[in-house]
Amino acid sequence: MALCLTLFLGTVSFAQTIKVSGTVTDSSNEPVIGVSVLVKGTTTGTSTDLDGKCQLPTN
Repeated sequence: MALCLTLFLGTVSFAQTIKVSGTVTDSSNEPVIGVSVLVKGTTTGTSTDLDGKCQLPTN
C-alpha cells in the first residue's frame, strides 16, 4: 500500500499545466471578439479578446 501511494504522489508531482492559445477568426479571416472557448469535456473556459485571441490552461 505504501509503495502504491508513493508512486501515485510521484506521478502527481510531475503533472504539468499546458497553456493552449489561439485566435478565432471568421470566414473573412477577421478576429471574432467575445467568443466562448471551452476545454472539451470540462467547464474550463475563456472568451476571446479584442484581437480574437485566447489562452486556456489544461492538464
